Amino acid sequence: MNNMENYKLPLSQLTYLQKLDLLESLWDDLAGKEQIYQSPTWHQDVLRDREEALLEGKLSISDWEEAKARIRNKVS
Repeated sequence: MNNMENYKLPLSQLTYLQKLDLLESLWDDLAGKEQIYQSPTWHQDVLRDREEALLEGKLSISDWEEAKARIRNKVS
C-alpha cells in the first residue's frame, strides 16, 4: 500500500453504534480534504443519473440527520 500504514482496529469488540460513529468520524475527516482526492470518472455519471431521477420525482431527499435517525431505528 503506497506509503500507507495499516491499522488493526478491534472492530469485533465495537458495538454497532460505535462503528457508525467511527465511520462518521472518518467520513467527516475525508470530506474536509476533498480537494486532495479526485472522484472516479464514473461518479459524475451516477450523480447526474440521480439528479435526473430526483427532478423526475423518482427519488426523494432526506435531511442527513433524519436519514441517520431512520437508519439507527432500523438497526436497533
